[in-house]
Amino acid sequence: MRRKPLARSLIPCASSSGLRIGGFERLSLVDWPGQLAAVVFCQGCAWRCRYCHNPHLVPFAAKGKISWETILSWLKRRQGLLDAVVFSGGEPTHQAGLYAAMQEARALGFKIGLHTGGPVPENLFPLLPLLDWVGFDVKAPFPAYARVTGRDHGEQARASFRMLRSVPVPCEVRTTWHPLLLSCADLIEMARSLAEAGCKEWTIQRFRPDGCRDRELCTSPIGEVPLESIRMPGLSIRLR
Repeated sequence: MRRKPLARSLIPCASSSGLRIGGFERLSLVDWPGQLAAVVFCQGCAWRCRYCHNPHLVPFAAKGKISWETILSWLKRRQGLLDAVVFSGGEPTHQAGLYAAMQEARALGFKIGLHTGGPVPENLFPLLPLLDWVGFDVKAPFPAYARVTGRDHGEQARASFRMLRSVPVPCEVRTTWHPLLLSCADLIEMARSLAEAGCKEWTIQRFRPDGCRDRELCTSPIGEVPLESIRMPGLSIRLR
């Protein structure tokens, strides 16, 4: 069987100069729980999640709003004041300059966090030695990824998840939930799959309309996460 091509696979390069950045948050208390973090929003994503609240970060061709050099200069003045730098998106692992940027931020003494959905495990692998924490988004049951992301990349995401489970990097596994996208049966399947993979904690985030351009999702009632129906032995589920 011919293997499906991976999504925008790149070889990490030694220079961070080409890192395209669509936004920068100087202080966040929520993007890495328990850490004072600056957040770098990388431009570009191969997925088309209907609930995306950063749609301006999706186009790869969009011009960056701020240079990494400018951010690096700012970080040098915040040494000892901030704990960490989180690279978010978009999908940061699409960018070849990410590895070098993480190295440069780490050299300044900052912890390194990453928000990713794992669309390209080949790009995630070389980053692992640089990471102190990962927020990993599980979008749907792996066989049903196209329904949520618009791309049939469930096996790539599964490979990335397994990779993260095999290394001692703290990882928050989370899922954004809207009943139009994920049924109770989907959540049960996901809970079972995560528990079988040895995952101990799973965060379910209720859909937020902020920034979302999908009118149907924004206007449809959400209701409550069917928590009692999806409880799984050995898996702690947290609602956010």
